[in-house]
Amino acid sequence: MPSASCDTLLDDIEDIVSQEDSKPQDRHFARKHVVPKVRRRNTQKYLQEENSPPSDSSIPGIQKIWIRTWGCSHNNSDGEYMAGQLAAYGYKITENASDADLWLLNSCTVKNPAEDHFRNSIKKAQEENKKVVLAGCVPQAQPHQDYLKGLSIIGVQQIDRVVEVVEETIKGHSVRLLGQKKDNGKRLGGARLDLPKIRKNPLIEIISINTGCLNACTYCKTKHARGNLASYPIDELVDRAKQSFQEGVCEIWLTSEDTGAYGRDIGTNLPTLLWKLVEVIPEGAMLRLGMTNPPYILEHLEEMAKILNHPRVYAFLHIPVQSASDSVLMEMKREYCVADFKRVVDFLKEKVPGITIATDIICGFPGETDQDFQETVKLVEEYKFPSLFINQFYPRPGTPAAKMEQVPAQVKKQRTKDLSRVFHSYNPYDHKIGERQQVLVTEESFDSKFYVAHNRFYEQVLVPKNTSFMGKMVEVDIYESGKYFMKGQPVSDAKVYTPSISKPLAKGEVSGLTKEFRNRRVHHLRSTAHSSAATRHRSASSRALLWVQRLPRDPALTISVGLALFALLFAFVVKVYN
Repeated sequence: MPSASCDTLLDDIEDIVSQEDSKPQDRHFARKHVVPKVRRRNTQKYLQEENSPPSDSSIPGIQKIWIRTWGCSHNNSDGEYMAGQLAAYGYKITENASDADLWLLNSCTVKNPAEDHFRNSIKKAQEENKKVVLAGCVPQAQPHQDYLKGLSIIGVQQIDRVVEVVEETIKGHSVRLLGQKKDNGKRLGGARLDLPKIRKNPLIEIISINTGCLNACTYCKTKHARGNLASYPIDELVDRAKQSFQEGVCEIWLTSEDTGAYGRDIGTNLPTLLWKLVEVIPEGAMLRLGMTNPPYILEHLEEMAKILNHPRVYAFLHIPVQSASDSVLMEMKREYCVADFKRVVDFLKEKVPGITIATDIICGFPGETDQDFQETVKLVEEYKFPSLFINQFYPRPGTPAAKMEQVPAQVKKQRTKDLSRVFHSYNPYDHKIGERQQVLVTEESFDSKFYVAHNRFYEQVLVPKNTSFMGKMVEVDIYESGKYFMKGQPVSDAKVYTPSISKPLAKGEVSGLTKEFRNRRVHHLRSTAHSSAATRHRSASSRALLWVQRLPRDPALTISVGLALFALLFAFVVKVYN
């Protein structure tokens, strides 16, 4: 660009003003005769914008959250813990999905249908413009699936940080916490057991005694999420049980991916834990043991029989067999044979008279022949299991079984139907009509016509709806039976026994608010209050500025009003932050 040149030197800016040019005073005088054009602004819209904080400053802790959980009792326990922590921090847990601001979806990866429901729920949440946080085994095992992209995830061992994830999600951020809990390099069982929780049923406490397992079953996707065995210390589990009974709980469920393997990683075992627990169970309350695989219970049969005969422990055990064919069990890598399963069942039925044995069977595992399936049918016909979970095989992505040669879909469906027909051919409770039983009442039936109780063998007994029965031991006479239940009439002169001296928590009430957690909550609420105050302060400042801008153009008046408003705002800020 060429440089500019000057032919004459100007001593002062005034040198360029000619006689014909208007003087400054003339220009000032002329302004008095100019009528300014008023530019109208949408004041109402401006006020609305100022009153609404920006999207990245949404105040957490005041939103409604809907929680949906699929799967096992371990998953349900995780869901209760997450609900408790969120409620303790001020969030409202709602049962109305459409009313919620955020959906917390706690998934199960055992079977395809469960994951399909999970995926459809995510899609529905997005269609309804809901914030979404994902939890459970599906995102833990496969966090990079396309339909999970851009969504917040809380890992199965990170549920104690659910508040952080929800807060960031509400602010519009995507957060993923999928790490493992470790202590000096050793993997822990997961989040602490003394966290706040909201029990789905205030009378039932679900305690996860360990996470993960020692097996490597070829069909199992849960192992990818829960990992190897990691057990909680006995003293922590006993403390959690004590606290539960102090809050009015009358029934405890012990759960994990394999309760029989408990303690092998920390130098103890399941019977040792159970003997410690029965010491703290009040009279009239009951303990239910969760699923155990045959290999590990074989080592403790004598002790387990003694424990299952204890009056405060249900004579019930869930032992999955999956197939009665040794060749299929080998392909599944189940680490036992059919003879091992029979040995466990036969021993317990002999030593614990009347014990309920529940089991699982998979129909149509890759390579299963008609002969293999018939062996399974014969097992069911021989033992007539009162509780049998029949599952059609579904190949889960990333598992060895998914790469095996599959049984045709129609064959799998037919075998599932055939086995179900065998299961429904017998009635396990007909011989109990006329018996007098002690039952513990814990919930309401699905049709709301009865209360649901369980007898010594964890068999379901329906009793009349009498509010004085709930959470109590009641003596009943069995007068009717069905495939899955019995009906009992309370004995007129029988004593209704209260297992716990403490009144149960109300439905939806938060359990386990420790002093440490209360202190953390107070600090959090103060931070939220300051954030809210700051937001209100910014909004108030903006409104005040708008009002000052609309004052008449009198400099003295504007300055006076501005100083007064500044003084008021300063006093407001000092009061809030002190």
